[in-house]
Amino acid sequence: MADKQISLPAKLINGGIAGLIGVTCVFPIDLAKTRLQNQQNGQRMYSSMSDCLIKTIRSEGYFGMYRGAAVNLTLVTPEKAIKLAANDFFRYQLSKDGQKLTLFKEMLAGCGAGTCQVIVTTPMEMLKIQLQDAGRIAAQKKTLAAQAQFSTQGGAPPPVEAPASPRPTATQLTRDLLRTHGIAGLYKGLGATLLRDVPFSIVYFPLFANLNQLGQPASGEKSPFYVSFLAGCVAGSAAAVAVNPCDVVKTRLQSLQRGVHEDTYSGFLDCARKILRNEGPSAFLKGAYCRALVIAPLFGIAQVVYFLGIAETLLELLQRPQP
Repeated sequence: MADKQISLPAKLINGGIAGLIGVTCVFPIDLAKTRLQNQQNGQRMYSSMSDCLIKTIRSEGYFGMYRGAAVNLTLVTPEKAIKLAANDFFRYQLSKDGQKLTLFKEMLAGCGAGTCQVIVTTPMEMLKIQLQDAGRIAAQKKTLAAQAQFSTQGGAPPPVEAPASPRPTATQLTRDLLRTHGIAGLYKGLGATLLRDVPFSIVYFPLFANLNQLGQPASGEKSPFYVSFLAGCVAGSAAAVAVNPCDVVKTRLQSLQRGVHEDTYSGFLDCARKILRNEGPSAFLKGAYCRALVIAPLFGIAQVVYFLGIAETLLELLQRPQP
């Protein structure tokens, strides 16, 4: 049976609502993921996700965990809306013959959705990563300065936390990037983002559709909301871990500031080669469990909102004639 066509405004509103709720819930874990992925061997500030979050709260306060969240909250609505709407559009177009979508067509629809979303995803990630990683860079510089001071005076250095120093805002970063590099500055790492998001969508959307179909009470009926939620969580986690190596490379490429003695990269292949040589294959899985913990509820919430049709209800209320 062909997928039911839903109005474009409803798709966009559903995607936006889901994105705002999801990002608010899981952003601290995403911050930990970025900092874990960016730290290189020899300059490790954090040993785990919990260690990262605890040190962030101590040095930057509770809201330090939400550094960069404003960028995501601003751009996640168009990003998630484009992703969900594009997938729905491609699925509808590919099922016009009335036949059930084959796995290949489902993957093709996911590929189209992933390609469309990078228009918003790339600049969003670019700005978010700078803001998220600023605390790690500050903490590393503070620690190295303290170690240097104590090495000249003798004695073991005590643990040092990052200072509460002013950091650039998203507006300042955007203005600087546009002035120095033009619009291309906001799209640094575009190729790496495509290599992450297109395979992610190819894995996620077909897997979700098939898992969700298992819970349908009858042909043509919607699955219960908890089935959509669980299907979104499982499919999101599986896809997130599958593309984590590309996410590590993308994060490194998009980071403008480097810690002391950290490698710089000229492109995707150069970055992947240096990570493999200097940090080993396991480095490509840095932050994988954090990313799974971020993506699972994010897409679970998204699919529940999308399949409950919250936007359709709102639009129907707005269009209802006044007495």
